[in-house]
Amino acid sequence: MIYIKTAEEIEKMRAACDLVSRTLGEVAKWVKPGVTTLRLDTIAREFILDNGGKPSCLGYHGFPGTLCIEVNETVVHGFPSNYALREGDIIGTDCVAELDGFHGDSCYTFAVGEVDEKVRQLMKVTEESLYKGIAAAKEGKRIGDISNAVQTYCERHGYSVVREMCGHGIGKSMHEDPEVPNYGRRGIGPVLKNGMCIAIEPMINLGSKNVKISAEDGWTCRTRDGKPSAHYEHTIVIKGETPEILTTFDYIEAALNGKDS
Repeated sequence: MIYIKTAEEIEKMRAACDLVSRTLGEVAKWVKPGVTTLRLDTIAREFILDNGGKPSCLGYHGFPGTLCIEVNETVVHGFPSNYALREGDIIGTDCVAELDGFHGDSCYTFAVGEVDEKVRQLMKVTEESLYKGIAAAKEGKRIGDISNAVQTYCERHGYSVVREMCGHGIGKSMHEDPEVPNYGRRGIGPVLKNGMCIAIEPMINLGSKNVKISAEDGWTCRTRDGKPSAHYEHTIVIKGETPEILTTFDYIEAALNGKDS
């Protein structure tokens, strides 16, 4: 069942998305060598709670964190831990917050200090592919048009697209229909209709597309070849020819620019 949001519900979605965006902006201030991923998780949880929201991932089917932590070869669903970030790492922070009964979802991959140029280019192309997917999310088009836009852009640059994980509808539930894969053919899948809210989230690998799930925790998804993976995500609402992006990286970029000054 795909839920079309009313104007009032979209306003609630916008507020939840602003909260998750501001949360990642707060996390951005702390990403540096020596900081543990557990510390980043605590910052995110406290910020959401202090601002009247609920961390959607915390306790979800037993997940132990507010953030899904994605260091280097971790694609998605990594646990916060006492791992201290190191110079040259990359870390994805996937965050979902609930506010007034609706969810906002976003992810950003950070460079920790100076990162290898090949990895930085992977991050750049992955983020660009997110906006390619968003640009294809027009009323009357289909989910496959989004999927194909992400896939063709990333593969053209020599990267591989994870198959097992995908974007999704979002609203009163963190995960709603439809699924939004990052690969596929144009013109297939559910039709995009005004008022649909979806999370688009390319998960793109430097090496092979193949992944493995940790046997120890049953959650952590890593690249099978151990090469880095990047992940960016926005929540959007379908609005005619120009979809509206409900989340924003502006708070993150402001925090990162503040670090540099």
